Amino acid sequence: MLIVREPEEIYQANGAIQDGTFTGRWHFSFGPYFDPENTSFGALRVLNDDTLSPGATWPLHPHREIEVVTYCAGAEFRHADEHGKGGVLKKGWVQHTTVGSGMWHSEINNRVDEPLRFIQMWFYPEEKGLTPSVEQKEVEQGERTDKLLPVVAPEGNGALPIHADAKVLSCFLERDNTVTHRLAPGRGAYVYALEGGPVKVNGKRVKRLGAAKAVGEEEVTITAIGDTELILVEVGIS
Repeated sequence: MLIVREPEEIYQANGAIQDGTFTGRWHFSFGPYFDPENTSFGALRVLNDDTLSPGATWPLHPHREIEVVTYCAGAEFRHADEHGKGGVLKKGWVQHTTVGSGMWHSEINNRVDEPLRFIQMWFYPEEKGLTPSVEQKEVEQGERTDKLLPVVAPEGNGALPIHADAKVLSCFLERDNTVTHRLAPGRGAYVYALEGGPVKVNGKRVKRLGAAKAVGEEEVTITAIGDTELILVEVGIS
């Protein structure tokens, strides 16, 4: 079964934050947004596509017991903990945070001359009480062109390790090219076309800013009708 989510079906948020404003496209229930049909997808609890105005900051706030993956989709993302420590991501780069037993952090637009766009995903951890940690990976466009590149995976193997039943793969898919991702029994995939497009996912058209959920499929085949930046999240589906 493959379910396509049209861009207009995905919740759109906006508001004021420190030193600026934000807009967001929230794929699953989050904060004031509740959708009983989209509370989570396997271990994937949150997928937010947020844009911060130049110089804006999500101020310090606490979290516990989540695995966080951040994908920079434009400008420069800066992460900082309560001690001001963190890292800077450029477009296509990825960061993984084990919040574990608890962490205060902020998300910052590191540029004062352009908006920051970042995709943030939260996953349910397989184990509680883990020691907080942050690591990141530089990923250039050529590394992910016309292939699904694992950037976060439990086993590591060149990807950032994660303590969750989930993998994140990124891809810049050129027009008319196709990539395929095999799914073992009990696995599902969530595909998000975050830039460019449209694409066809198992023959169904997915527009820019649209998504597709694959459950009970043996594989996911993605063909670009136009150049497309996309993310594929694989999770266990009970």
